[in-house]
Amino acid sequence: MLSDTGTVFTSLIKKYTKAPYNHASLSFDPHLKDMYSFGRKSPNNPLNGGFVKEDIKNGTFSKYRNTMCVIYRLHVTEREKEKMRRILEVFQRNNHKFLYNILGLIGVSMKEPVEFSNSYFCSQFVAEVLNRSGIKLWDKLPALVTPDDFRENDQLELVYEGRLIDYI
Repeated sequence: MLSDTGTVFTSLIKKYTKAPYNHASLSFDPHLKDMYSFGRKSPNNPLNGGFVKEDIKNGTFSKYRNTMCVIYRLHVTEREKEKMRRILEVFQRNNHKFLYNILGLIGVSMKEPVEFSNSYFCSQFVAEVLNRSGIKLWDKLPALVTPDDFRENDQLELVYEGRLIDYI
């Protein structure tokens, strides 16, 4: 799922990228009950970021009721799905060790990857999980993948576009 909450921070990113969505999340559930990404750990504090299990009814998304989104489906094998789940388990077990890679966003703008151990931004995280699972959607490092790269990838099947609250 790609989303835009309309916050000041996301509006600044959107102004620079000219892309309609600026946040990427990963889910195995078509109802989006369990989503994973790198973002705000608390809806009220944009400066405290890291690995998050997102909740569209109670978390950051619930605070921003007019969040716009686009949801894509990627067909994968059971083996690839199992690999992704195992990778996510590592992130969940070590949640406290991960940081938000704010410098990585600057690196993307300069087309120069900025990577730190245990540090990701949202689209880098989703691309990394896919990449480690053997799913290659781009010929570039995960640290250079943007939310718009998902939108432009023809391997992803469009499921829904509109207000997130209306998808629920």
